Amino acid sequence: FVGGTATALTPVATRAWWRDYNDPMLTQLVERGLAQNLDVAAARERIREAEANLRATGVNASVDGSLSSARTRSGSDGGATTTATSNELSASLVLDMFGGVRRAREAAKADLAAAQADLEQTRLAWLAELIAAYSDARYYQEAVALARDTIRTRNETVGVTQNQYNSGAETEYDLAEAQALLDSAKADVPSYMAEFNANVFAIADLLNEPAAPLMAQMQKGAPQLKVPGSGKIGVPADLLRSRPDVRYYEELLHAAVADVGVSTADMLPSISLGGTVNYADGAKSWSFGPSLSLPVFNQGLLKAQKDAAVSQAKQAEIDWRSAVSGAVEDVQVAQSNLTQYKLKSAALQKSAASYGRAMELAQENFRGGAITLLDLLDIDRSTASAKISAASARNEAAKEWATLQIAIGAGAAVGN
Repeated sequence: FVGGTATALTPVATRAWWRDYNDPMLTQLVERGLAQNLDVAAARERIREAEANLRATGVNASVDGSLSSARTRSGSDGGATTTATSNELSASLVLDMFGGVRRAREAAKADLAAAQADLEQTRLAWLAELIAAYSDARYYQEAVALARDTIRTRNETVGVTQNQYNSGAETEYDLAEAQALLDSAKADVPSYMAEFNANVFAIADLLNEPAAPLMAQMQKGAPQLKVPGSGKIGVPADLLRSRPDVRYYEELLHAAVADVGVSTADMLPSISLGGTVNYADGAKSWSFGPSLSLPVFNQGLLKAQKDAAVSQAKQAEIDWRSAVSGAVEDVQVAQSNLTQYKLKSAALQKSAASYGRAMELAQENFRGGAITLLDLLDIDRSTASAKISAASARNEAAKEWATLQIAIGAGAAVGN
C-alpha cells in the first residue's frame, strides 16, 4: 500500500499502544474496560460455544451407543409368579471412508478460530470508541477553558469600552457590540459542557459502569491527548497476520470449504460397524457386523446441497478478498490522515500563538487609543477561533494515531 515500508513489523497484536499517550487515566480506563465490557464478554461466550461445537465433532459424532434394561413380572392370583430380566447394550461406529467426519471437525476448528478473531475485532472496535470518546472529552474540556479565557478577555474589553463610553470616547453602539461578543462567548460554555458530559456518559457505557464516579474523576481535568509519534505500518502482508477481521473472514472461508467436503462425503456410500450384546434370563447373545448405506434415491437433493455449499464457499472467498482490500484502504487512509492532521495541528498551534500575541498588542493599543474598538473585536474573534481550531486539530491528530494502530491490528490480542 501507499506509504508502506520494506520492513515487516514485529508482532503488534499484544502491544498496549494506548500507553504511548502517557495518560495514566486513559490507560486505567482501557485496561479496566477490557475486562468488563459487555460486547467483549459476549464475544468470549461465542468462543465457548464454538469450543463446545468442536468437542461434538470427530469421534464424538461418529460413535453411538445405547443401554436398555427391563424387568417384567407375570402371574395371576393363586398362580405361580415369574420374574424376567433383560439387558441389552448396542453401539455403532461410522467409518469415515470419505473424510466427511474429518471435514466436519475441520470446519468446527475454523469456526472456533473465527470466533477467536471475532473477539479481537470486538476488542479493537471497543478501543476505537473508548479512545475517541476520551479524546473528545478532553478536547471539550480544553474548549471550555479557552472559552472562559475568552470571557475574561472580553470582560476586560467591555470594562474599557464602558469607561470610554462614560467619557464620551465611544458610542453606545460600540458598547453594545462589545457586550454582544462577551455574551456570545458565555453561550459557548454550555454547549461545550454538554458535549463533554455526553462523551463521559459514553465512556461509562463502554466500561459498563455508573457515570457519576467517572464524571467526578474526569472533571478534575487533564491535558488533551498528544500524538505519540510517527506510526510505523510495515508491509501489506503484515495485515494478513495482524488484522483480526482478515483472519476472521479467512477462517469463515476455511470452514465453508470444509463444508463442501462434508457435502461431498454425504453423496457417497457410508459404512458403519454395529454390535449388540443381549442378556435375558441367564442367556447371553451377541451380534456384530457392518452395514452399508447407499444414498441412491436422494442424489438430486444431495447434489443441490453440495452446489449450495460450493456457492457459499465462493461467497466466503469474495468476503475474504474484500476484507483484505478494505484493510489496505484503512491503513492508507489512516496514515494519510495522520500525516495531514499533524501538519494542520502544528500550523494551527503557531497561528493560535501568533493571534494570542496580536491580541495582547491590540489590547494595549486600544487602551492607548491607537486602534479602534472594531479592530480590537476583529482580532478578538480571530484569536478565539484560532485557539479552538488548534485544539480541534490536535484532537483529530491524536484520534487518527489511534485509528492507524487499530488499522494495522495493534493491541487486538491484549487481554486474551
